[in-house]
Amino acid sequence: MIYLKTDEEIALMRESNTLVGKTLGEVARWIAPGITTLRLDQIAEQYIRDNGGIPGFKGYGGFPFTLCISVNENIVHGFPSSYVLRDGDIVSIDCGAIVKGYNGDSAYTFPVGNVAPEVMALLRTTKESLYQGIEKAMAGNRIGDISNAVQTYCEARGYSVVREFIGHGIGRKLHEDPEVPNYGRRGCGALLKKGMCIAIEPMINLGSRNVVIERDGWTARTRDRKPSAHYEHTVAITQEGQPAEILSSFDYIEEVLGENSI
Repeated sequence: MIYLKTDEEIALMRESNTLVGKTLGEVARWIAPGITTLRLDQIAEQYIRDNGGIPGFKGYGGFPFTLCISVNENIVHGFPSSYVLRDGDIVSIDCGAIVKGYNGDSAYTFPVGNVAPEVMALLRTTKESLYQGIEKAMAGNRIGDISNAVQTYCEARGYSVVREFIGHGIGRKLHEDPEVPNYGRRGCGALLKKGMCIAIEPMINLGSRNVVIERDGWTARTRDRKPSAHYEHTVAITQEGQPAEILSSFDYIEEVLGENSI
């Protein structure tokens, strides 16, 4: 069932998503060769709790950490660990926070030091495809319009679209209806209506779209071990004819990254 949010509920979701954006901005300050991904997770959890939130992922479905941290060929749901970031890595960080009972959710893939040009191009295309999808997130359109926009943008540039993991509705629960795939046909899927809140999150691979789940039961990586990128915003569908409101924000990240922003 799809739950339409009131203006008051969307205001609360704006708060939770702002905290997620600020948390990712805080984490961005620490991303550099030499830091462990577990340390990044600890920084994020402390920041969320210090600012009146609850980590949205920790304990969700048994997930044991605050952040999903996925390095290089890892696509999504990676475990923070003793892995030390190295020059040339990319690290996708997916963050969730609960404020006043409502979830925020956003993700960003960061370059670490000097990253190969072909990998930077993957990051830029993935981020651009997110906004291509958001452009179609308007009342009167359908989920498939979002999905198709992401898919066609990325595939036209030679990249592959992960199909096993998708975006989702969001609100009091982290994952609600409808599902929001990153592939599909225009004019198909659920009708977008004012008050719907959805997380749009392209996961795009440099190589093939085939996925392997690691032994921890969570971490998904590319079968060919080529890099994967992931960007995510939570948006609210507004009045027909009006663009979606982006509730999350990359501004805090990009203030930190400056000229190194994607």
